[in-house]
Amino acid sequence: MSTDYDVITVGGGLGGSALAKVLATHGTRVLVVEREVQFKDRVRGEWMAPWGAAEAVKLGIYDALLEHGAFEKPYFQFGGFPIRDLKQTTLPQLGSLNAYHPAMQEAVIDAARLAGATIWRGATIREIKPGDPPTVTVDKDGGIKRLKAKIVIGADGRSSICRTGTGLKSIHDTRGMLLAGVLFDGVAVTEDTSVMLANPAIGQIAYFFPQQGKRVRAYCALPLASGRRLQGTSDVADFVRECIRSGAPAAAYADAKAIGPLATFESMANWADLPYAEGIALVGDAAGTSDPVWGQGLSLTLRDARVLSEHLLSSNDWDAAAQAYARNHQNYFDTMHNVESWSTDLFIRTGKDADAARERAFPLIIADPTRVPDHLLSGPDLPCDELVRKRFFGEV
Repeated sequence: MSTDYDVITVGGGLGGSALAKVLATHGTRVLVVEREVQFKDRVRGEWMAPWGAAEAVKLGIYDALLEHGAFEKPYFQFGGFPIRDLKQTTLPQLGSLNAYHPAMQEAVIDAARLAGATIWRGATIREIKPGDPPTVTVDKDGGIKRLKAKIVIGADGRSSICRTGTGLKSIHDTRGMLLAGVLFDGVAVTEDTSVMLANPAIGQIAYFFPQQGKRVRAYCALPLASGRRLQGTSDVADFVRECIRSGAPAAAYADAKAIGPLATFESMANWADLPYAEGIALVGDAAGTSDPVWGQGLSLTLRDARVLSEHLLSSNDWDAAAQAYARNHQNYFDTMHNVESWSTDLFIRTGKDADAARERAFPLIIADPTRVPDHLLSGPDLPCDELVRKRFFGEV
């Protein structure tokens, strides 16, 4: 079978470029098609859990991220629970990575280029056709190019045309929240500690993800029913007030100045039932968007890139390799989705049933913190069964 490339990656963000870098390093002919000439601040994706940092190490991009403005943060605080020393208490024994997302994207797409991948920026996908081989029609510099590949990787985000192009079944959570975020300078918080502060009484969470100095990415999770879509400079003061209502100290914002856009987006999971069909494999948000409230998107994206690259590099039958990846993805995505749902029910849900669950579970968790599933920091390889759930909710 004659093809123009072995692999065409649709999307040159973190997942697409990390995958391209690994494959190109092993001599694979890779084309990365990225529509953005310059990556923009899209508010999301600026905290990577320790297990995601471990995936970055395995992919060989960890040092590149640190060199381009990612910062390892060794401590983590959730609500009134004791501050965690992540290197001492998590399975990966690493801190989290906090970074400006566009800088991370530039670091990894550059790493892919240096590894030998061909990079087309400012190029637009016109059509994706599954098949043997799959084809991609690209508008580049005003010219239309129709290209064949052994496999096409859809790394084009939550509105993936690759997912719709395959006709794969999509599943959506029916419950969710609104997540507002903005980049601040001048925030008075501890620089080495990522913070999530929940107020279950009103079902909200405030977040501080320090980057460097007093530059902090702040978020606030709000009830979906509130309809509070905070956006633009005029809503920054309201954003700060909601963070304070959620439990953030008012003093932290005394000298804070917004230096990026304030935006709000719906925070709920949606995913492809199985992220591979007819020569097209999906990774990252294209494969499955986890609930952004719990910050697992970057880590899952890098897990996808590693697992798919390992399957492809270890087999000459790429169809079978991609099917094996899809099954693996389904397992670890389901694990993380379950733990996210449990965490939302116990820490954020409002109402009498939720209050009763917290009244039962919290004293037991304070006495034995191991009752809290550690997947959100340590990753999906930990057990995740009914006994884990029952211990979390204080039912056993």
